[in-house]
Amino acid sequence: MKLEHPAAASTGTVYLVDDEAAVRDALSFLFASHGLEVRAYTEGPALLEALREPAPLPACILLDVRMEPMSGLQVFDELRRLDVPLPVIFLSGHADIAMAVDALKQGAFDFIEKPFHDAVLIDRVRQGLAACDAAVAQASSLRTLRARIEGLSPRERELMRHVAAGKLNKVIADEMHIAVRTVEVHRSRVYAKLGVRSAAELATLLVRAGF
Repeated sequence: MKLEHPAAASTGTVYLVDDEAAVRDALSFLFASHGLEVRAYTEGPALLEALREPAPLPACILLDVRMEPMSGLQVFDELRRLDVPLPVIFLSGHADIAMAVDALKQGAFDFIEKPFHDAVLIDRVRQGLAACDAAVAQASSLRTLRARIEGLSPRERELMRHVAAGKLNKVIADEMHIAVRTVEVHRSRVYAKLGVRSAAELATLLVRAGF
């Protein structure tokens, strides 16, 4: 699942999974009263099936821990396996510090114990939605950056790597068997196309892009 779909008309979407109808109804009302769209499910498999379709972004997932046929932690493991990047907040009526720490280490956004204050939950959900928004922006920026790099000519990409390695123009010219002036021209073009001003900036950009 990729973070590249447009946001819904609401200020965000909460995927809520809890096997207690009273909890689902109360939380659905709470979120709706704060301008959030709610998609509620009674069990984990239903959520996983729903997420086969593009999610309206920003969105986050609220998971109860104790559920059947899949616990919240099992659902979380499956979400990670499927590479679903939405922030996950756990809700639990059973205090379990070890469980919370493990979930957070595995990438959960937060772990909130029941009973909780509505304001605290709303605040964390909004933070989760903001994190989703930031991830969407970062993913979009990364796609644009990679497209720019891939748009370079083969010769420019070869020179780009030499420059990012901190090599002098003369050394690059010798290794590529071209004139120093040609290196200078290609370097200038690479800088302009990628929006950088130095070899250090170029190296940082390539690391960020995964090249």
